[in-house]
Amino acid sequence: QVQLVESGGGLVQAGGSLRLSCAASGRTPSSFTMGWFRQAPEKEREFVAAISGIGNTYYADSVKGRFTISRDNVKITVYLQMNSLKPEDTAVYYCAAKRYWSENYLPREYNYWGQGTQVTVSS
Repeated sequence: QVQLVESGGGLVQAGGSLRLSCAASGRTPSSFTMGWFRQAPEKEREFVAAISGIGNTYYADSVKGRFTISRDNVKITVYLQMNSLKPEDTAVYYCAAKRYWSENYLPREYNYWGQGTQVTVSS
Protein backbone atom coordinates (compact mmCIF):
# COMPACT_ATOMS: atom_id res chain seq x y z
CA GLN A 1 0.00 0.00 0.00
CA VAL A 2 1.08 3.57 -0.66
CA GLN A 3 0.46 6.51 1.62
CA LEU A 4 0.77 10.11 0.47
CA VAL A 5 0.85 13.11 2.81
CA GLU A 6 0.77 16.66 1.50
CA SER A 7 2.02 19.72 3.34
CA GLY A 8 2.91 23.33 2.65
CA GLY A 9 -0.46 24.85 1.90
CA GLY A 10 -1.60 28.13 3.36
CA LEU A 11 -2.75 31.67 2.70
CA VAL A 12 -0.74 33.89 0.39
CA GLN A 13 -1.31 37.15 -1.43
CA ALA A 14 -1.59 37.28 -5.19
CA GLY A 15 1.84 37.31 -6.76
CA GLY A 16 3.33 35.33 -3.90
CA SER A 17 4.81 31.85 -3.75
CA LEU A 18 4.27 28.58 -1.93
CA ARG A 19 5.97 25.20 -2.07
CA LEU A 20 3.91 22.08 -1.55
CA SER A 21 5.45 18.78 -0.51
CA CYS A 22 4.12 15.25 -0.85
CA ALA A 23 5.84 12.57 1.22
CA ALA A 24 5.25 9.00 0.09
CA SER A 25 5.58 5.91 2.22
CA GLY A 26 4.84 2.25 1.85
CA ARG A 27 5.46 0.47 -1.42
CA THR A 28 6.32 3.49 -3.54
CA PRO A 29 8.90 2.64 -6.18
CA SER A 30 10.91 5.58 -7.37
CA SER A 31 9.64 4.73 -10.85
CA PHE A 32 6.07 5.76 -10.00
CA THR A 33 4.60 8.75 -11.79
CA MET A 34 3.57 11.43 -9.30
CA GLY A 35 0.99 14.08 -9.99
CA TRP A 36 -0.59 17.16 -8.47
CA PHE A 37 -4.26 17.95 -8.89
CA ARG A 38 -6.46 20.65 -7.43
CA GLN A 39 -10.12 21.09 -6.70
CA ALA A 40 -11.89 24.37 -6.06
CA PRO A 41 -15.33 24.52 -4.42
CA GLU A 42 -18.09 23.25 -6.73
CA LYS A 43 -15.59 22.43 -9.46
CA GLU A 44 -14.19 19.18 -10.76
CA ARG A 45 -10.75 18.00 -9.80
CA GLU A 46 -8.26 19.28 -12.36
CA PHE A 47 -4.77 18.30 -13.35
CA VAL A 48 -1.88 20.58 -12.41
CA ALA A 49 1.42 18.79 -13.06
CA ALA A 50 3.04 15.35 -13.23
CA ILE A 51 6.56 13.97 -13.06
CA SER A 52 7.89 10.57 -14.08
CA GLY A 53 10.39 8.48 -12.17
CA ILE A 54 13.19 9.78 -14.35
CA GLY A 55 12.11 13.41 -14.20
CA ASN A 56 9.96 13.95 -17.28
CA THR A 57 7.42 16.64 -16.53
CA TYR A 58 4.02 17.64 -17.84
CA TYR A 59 1.98 20.73 -16.91
CA ALA A 60 -1.49 22.09 -17.34
CA ASP A 61 -1.50 25.16 -19.57
CA SER A 62 -2.92 27.25 -16.74
CA VAL A 63 0.20 26.81 -14.59
CA LYS A 64 2.93 26.46 -17.21
CA GLY A 65 5.74 28.92 -16.54
CA ARG A 66 4.55 29.59 -12.98
CA PHE A 67 4.64 26.17 -11.28
CA THR A 68 7.49 23.68 -11.16
CA ILE A 69 7.20 20.04 -10.15
CA SER A 70 10.23 18.14 -8.89
CA ARG A 71 11.03 15.03 -6.92
CA ASP A 72 13.61 13.58 -4.57
CA ASN A 73 13.77 9.83 -5.13
CA VAL A 74 15.87 9.25 -2.02
CA LYS A 75 13.32 10.91 0.25
CA ILE A 76 10.43 9.71 -1.97
CA THR A 77 9.05 13.23 -1.89
CA VAL A 78 7.50 15.31 -4.64
CA TYR A 79 7.39 19.09 -4.61
CA LEU A 80 5.29 21.72 -6.33
CA GLN A 81 6.86 25.16 -6.38
CA MET A 82 4.13 27.69 -7.10
CA ASN A 83 5.13 31.22 -8.10
CA SER A 84 3.15 34.23 -9.29
CA LEU A 85 0.06 32.84 -7.59
CA LYS A 86 -3.35 34.09 -8.65
CA PRO A 87 -6.70 34.05 -6.82
CA GLU A 88 -7.90 31.45 -9.32
CA ASP A 89 -5.23 29.08 -8.02
CA THR A 90 -7.20 28.82 -4.78
CA ALA A 91 -8.12 25.17 -4.24
CA VAL A 92 -7.38 22.04 -2.28
CA TYR A 93 -4.25 20.53 -3.79
CA TYR A 94 -3.90 16.76 -3.94
CA CYS A 95 -0.89 14.57 -4.53
CA ALA A 96 -1.39 11.34 -6.47
CA ALA A 97 0.67 8.37 -7.63
CA LYS A 98 0.49 5.70 -10.33
CA ARG A 99 2.72 3.19 -12.03
CA TYR A 100 2.86 4.39 -15.61
CA TRP A 101 3.67 7.58 -17.50
CA SER A 102 0.57 7.95 -19.66
CA GLU A 103 -2.63 10.04 -19.70
CA ASN A 104 -1.21 11.89 -16.72
CA TYR A 105 -3.95 14.52 -16.76
CA LEU A 106 -6.73 12.05 -15.92
CA PRO A 107 -7.56 11.59 -12.22
CA ARG A 108 -8.96 8.11 -12.88
CA GLU A 109 -5.49 6.93 -13.97
CA TYR A 110 -4.06 7.44 -10.48
CA ASN A 111 -4.23 4.67 -7.90
CA TYR A 112 -3.21 6.51 -4.75
CA TRP A 113 -4.21 9.88 -3.34
CA GLY A 114 -3.30 12.08 -0.43
CA GLN A 115 -5.80 13.92 1.76
CA GLY A 116 -5.07 17.32 0.25
CA THR A 117 -3.76 20.66 1.46
CA GLN A 118 -5.59 23.98 1.16
CA VAL A 119 -4.06 26.81 -0.85
CA THR A 120 -5.77 30.19 -0.65
CA VAL A 121 -4.61 33.15 -2.72
CA SER A 122 -6.03 36.53 -1.73
CA SER A 123 -6.39 39.38 -4.16
